[in-house]
Amino acid sequence: MRIRQFLNIYMSKINKLCLLLLLPVIMAGCSSITNLTPTQYPRSASGFYRVEAMWKSSRSVIRPDSFKPLVVIGLQTYPMRPVALVEDRWEAFIPVPANEGYIHYHYKFDFADDSFGKPKADSLMSGTYQLSVK
Repeated sequence: MRIRQFLNIYMSKINKLCLLLLLPVIMAGCSSITNLTPTQYPRSASGFYRVEAMWKSSRSVIRPDSFKPLVVIGLQTYPMRPVALVEDRWEAFIPVPANEGYIHYHYKFDFADDSFGKPKADSLMSGTYQLSVK
């Protein structure tokens, strides 16, 4: 009987601890970046290629004036701009040198959120993508 009581108390404490650990995740919301760029483009005379990403977030604390989406290629960053007439979509034109057949890139979205009333810098990065040019 004592073992059963001990187990009930122990399980109750574990359940409370799990809920306490999950609370920040639940309150923070979720954000994601989706790559909308084709994996291959025909070679362009200009050497620039359009990349596009979709940003989704349920975080209501993000400060809209602080939002800075970027495309990152090596150590270079290229600012993104909103896609006309479409919400939560961002685009940029990135260079691919004429002597290269592909390039690796990823997205980085910098922003500030009002955590507990004070602005706090935050960011979200995507995985790495490859753009082939033929």
